[in-house]
Amino acid sequence: MPTWNMIQAINDALRVEMRRDPNVVVLGEDVGKFGGVFRATEGLQKEFGDERVFDTPLSEGGIMGTAIGMAVYGLRPVPEIQFSDFIYPAFDQIVNEAAKFRYRSGGQFTVPMVIRTPCGGGIRGGHYHSQSPEAYFIHTAGLKVVMPSNPHDAKGLLLSSIRDDDPVVFFEPKRIYRAAKGEVPEGDYTVPLGKAAILREGRDATIITWGAMVHEALAAATTLEGDGVGVELIDLRTLWPVDIDSIVDSAKKTGRVVVVHEAPRTCGFGAEIVTLIQERAFLHLEAPIKRVTGYDTPFPYTLENDYLPRAPRIVDGVRGVLNY
Repeated sequence: MPTWNMIQAINDALRVEMRRDPNVVVLGEDVGKFGGVFRATEGLQKEFGDERVFDTPLSEGGIMGTAIGMAVYGLRPVPEIQFSDFIYPAFDQIVNEAAKFRYRSGGQFTVPMVIRTPCGGGIRGGHYHSQSPEAYFIHTAGLKVVMPSNPHDAKGLLLSSIRDDDPVVFFEPKRIYRAAKGEVPEGDYTVPLGKAAILREGRDATIITWGAMVHEALAAATTLEGDGVGVELIDLRTLWPVDIDSIVDSAKKTGRVVVVHEAPRTCGFGAEIVTLIQERAFLHLEAPIKRVTGYDTPFPYTLENDYLPRAPRIVDGVRGVLNY
């Protein structure tokens, strides 16, 4: 079994599915001969031709409108938005068209489309190349939202997303594109949408997180283990539909919960997770649920390590709920 990074796993998922299904097409800015700004689509145009892997103008709204039309008429497009910060010109097409086609047509039409886009900070990209906009899309009925944290899940989740009949926004944490490595099965396999992964089991506190912050949470859990604290770590993987059963079961088990994300705190997805737990497991809680998040500011260039909820801040958060 090969050891790959996230980019290699994503590239292989696209290759596997394009070989399996001739209706899968890839489009976006520089995704063709250049292979994408992060090289996630490298070599695909050479193998599948420029009718199935093609470059587009610098128009996110145009990319998305084109992809929606393709999906409605039977193709399975995988448009790439070069950075998630650039997705806003396409926002209307995503939330008012793609997300609502099944509903407005009474189920006669679906939009089987996967929007791939790199997200998050950690590469010194500044405030126009470091945002984490997942909450906007989780808020929109009709969309599924996915964010893997490792190569194995990235490939399996991407294959599941392409085969899904509803539109999926597939966020890829670019900070770990090459930093996260792991064994990835060759060929075809899937990771189911809507199912979280319990990466560590523990009885003292639960950390719930996703994407690049999974690695910070793992580091925090290791530090706390040295102090005799058993942390249960949940990687959501699919943000919506969220695996509420795994979340609630863990909250009932430990009684203390910390939610971690690098998006800004106010109206971040962590607030919804807190509410879901409060509604279902309130009597099991031994402390208020803690959020460890990014700040309510534009993403800073020179202070990104202070902005990101790194392991020391997560450790402090867990100690706070333990000492309540």
